[in-house]
Amino acid sequence: MKAGERQIDILIVGGGLGGVAAALAALCLGRPVILTEADDWIGGQLTAQAVPPDEHPWIESMGCTASYRRLRDAIRDYYRRNYPLLPAARANPHLNPGMGAVSRLCHEPRVALAVLEEMLAPYRAGRQVEVLLRHRPVAAELDGDRVRAVTFLNEESGAETIISAPYILDATELGDLLELASVEYVIGAESQAQTGELHALAGAADQLEQQAVSWCFTLEYRPDEDHTIEKPEDYDFWRSYQAPFWPAPQLGWIDVDPETLLTRYRPIFDGPTDRDYAADFWHFRRIFYRKHYPDGLYPSDITLVNWPQIDYWLGPLLGVSQAEKQKHLRGARQLSLSLLYWMQTEAPRLDGGYGYRGLRLRPDVVGTGDGLARHIYIRESRRIQAEFTVLEQHVGVEARGRLQGAETFADSVGIGSYRIDLHPSTALRSYVDISSWPFQIPLGALLPVRVENLLPACKNIGTTHITNGCYRLHPVEWNIGEAAGALAAYCLEKELAPRQVRHTPAHLVDFQDMLSRVLGFELAWPDPLGTPR
Repeated sequence: MKAGERQIDILIVGGGLGGVAAALAALCLGRPVILTEADDWIGGQLTAQAVPPDEHPWIESMGCTASYRRLRDAIRDYYRRNYPLLPAARANPHLNPGMGAVSRLCHEPRVALAVLEEMLAPYRAGRQVEVLLRHRPVAAELDGDRVRAVTFLNEESGAETIISAPYILDATELGDLLELASVEYVIGAESQAQTGELHALAGAADQLEQQAVSWCFTLEYRPDEDHTIEKPEDYDFWRSYQAPFWPAPQLGWIDVDPETLLTRYRPIFDGPTDRDYAADFWHFRRIFYRKHYPDGLYPSDITLVNWPQIDYWLGPLLGVSQAEKQKHLRGARQLSLSLLYWMQTEAPRLDGGYGYRGLRLRPDVVGTGDGLARHIYIRESRRIQAEFTVLEQHVGVEARGRLQGAETFADSVGIGSYRIDLHPSTALRSYVDISSWPFQIPLGALLPVRVENLLPACKNIGTTHITNGCYRLHPVEWNIGEAAGALAAYCLEKELAPRQVRHTPAHLVDFQDMLSRVLGFELAWPDPLGTPR
């Protein structure tokens, strides 16, 4: 080893949902792990990006790994143990803390952070895992077709640490390690000529066509108070901006239905805020419901703003210079703040007036000073060039025609279900939101075409721009990470390479049996399941 270098069995770069799941799988199988994260919070899209889980309709009974179910159960239990819930809410086995319409489990990001830390705590006590926060990968050392080590910059001290490992997992939100380690990858949108997908680009591929990003924030509502923020620097631009595919200015209640592409009107409030459910934006991603508690204890619900109005599509984060990336990150922040200011000062109200000045940012909920989430919400990453790439014709209902169900993969390492849901793109293309069948996660999509010991553990697997739309959400990212962590541990135990596991029938069956028997994976959907998403 070089001076100052550390060694570990498995190095996981990125502490989002996939990274944490990978760590838990490897630890359960007896392998020590170093987990690094560039932020102060682990949990990625569930915590630092503040987005409650987007899940399929069968999630309460099937369709996820055992550890993901433990995560969901522990979040509910956290509320039961620590919050003064009313008896009916406490007794509800399917407690939805926020009563948000988007998910059966809408909750505060800090609760998810606490639960993820609890899940890692037993391994921390035994020093089987070390979590290095504020550590950003800045370089990778290669040895032929293997990644030998990764260099990290400690954002607090400025010191660098080199960590080597037989297996290294990229669980970063944008697939940063793929670029640093010269792993072959794809960004942007493929063409129909490349993939044969119905909804791929009819012309040439476009690396700079990437899904919109969103800088989310949390709000409460105090109607008798004034919490108007300072006018954002770019407010005048955003107040007048209208994309060519959008039916009205972006700051407004008129938007597009993602599935039909028809114009719709959807305000923040279409009636009282205290209803269980409603079709307005306040109820869409509400993460705290005050009626679960004694009257008067909490002055307001809390909602998470991840709405079409804050989708930023004026430029991509990948394939551009660092200066260009920072420009777009700033632009996304300004868009989110501009929407809030517009809602506080100019938004049409139900009573005929304008502006909801009682809308109040909740910085404490997201752990920041300004009230915006700690990290921008990422929908699309670098994607490995994989041994096997999942295409629309493997999972899309329209693309599969008369075929019932998604493609069956003999090398399945998990299952998931979500619509092929692409938000408007940086090429100013509107939604692509189409039905898909409940699907499997093929092991081949986790294997780079060349590199032997680096595995993807987030949204960076072998999908396309199109199929990323259904493989990118919370339970699937968790399953991908958990499968990658388990594969690394299995290969170390059996002294095999990942490719040997996939291409040797006996090893593949043994690995899949271990996933099911030891870790509680589901590798196939019941047949027949029913309607697609």
